[in-house]
Amino acid sequence: MVSGYAQNGRHEEAVRTFLDMWDGAGVRPNELTVSSVLPACAALGALALGRKVERYARGRGMLRNVYVANALVEMYAKCGSIHRAWKVFRGMGTQRDLCSWNSMIMAFVVHGLWTEALTLFHKLRMTGAKPDGITFVGVILACTHGGLVDEGKLLFNSMRGEFGLKPRIEHYGCMVDLLGRVANLVILSNIYASCGKWDGVARVWKLLKEKDHKKSAGYNVIELDGRMHKFLVEDKSHPRSEKVYDALDSITLAMKLVSSENPEVES
Repeated sequence: MVSGYAQNGRHEEAVRTFLDMWDGAGVRPNELTVSSVLPACAALGALALGRKVERYARGRGMLRNVYVANALVEMYAKCGSIHRAWKVFRGMGTQRDLCSWNSMIMAFVVHGLWTEALTLFHKLRMTGAKPDGITFVGVILACTHGGLVDEGKLLFNSMRGEFGLKPRIEHYGCMVDLLGRVANLVILSNIYASCGKWDGVARVWKLLKEKDHKKSAGYNVIELDGRMHKFLVEDKSHPRSEKVYDALDSITLAMKLVSSENPEVES
């Protein structure tokens, strides 16, 4: 029942059934139960329950099961605890499969850690394992976050040429996103070209080549009291960044408390 609820997206029922079994009936979960309830915890953001399940599983040696470990990595990543996800991933050692690598790469990407995602991809290549389509979705997205247009193109082209993988619609979508975020100098070059000013195009592309140009990182701008405040991913340069992160932590905690006290509230 836990697995059935989880696989059909009925995450609250999956968690409720799991707790009825574990706390109510006193039935001990096995590896299948644990690997089934952890995705439900991930979908609901139930980090506290996920940590409790990890302690239980770790105490019984269940993390030697690759499915349990993979589910734990994904749960921590989706609940925003990237450091715990990384700790579990590192602890897996040689038992990692491609799903393990893909989960951790995508976790880094979702958290804006594109450098770490690409580094992990190269480590995957060093093991001799063959990446799949999911791997390339993650690394192309990492290039998008980092503004690495040329690297993203190379990775996309390597899918078919080096690994014999046929790009799917999601890969083309990632490339559209990557190319759609090209930097200001490329836009200037296109403006020159539309006006027939080819000397201007040449100057811009020479500048691009000299600078080994990378796209500027994405950012958000918020207006407050007549002033504009710019924020980058994991940026701490703002003079009130400490208060900003404290406020975000408080909001996150409040949301989790509301969710746990009101199961009917959609997560």
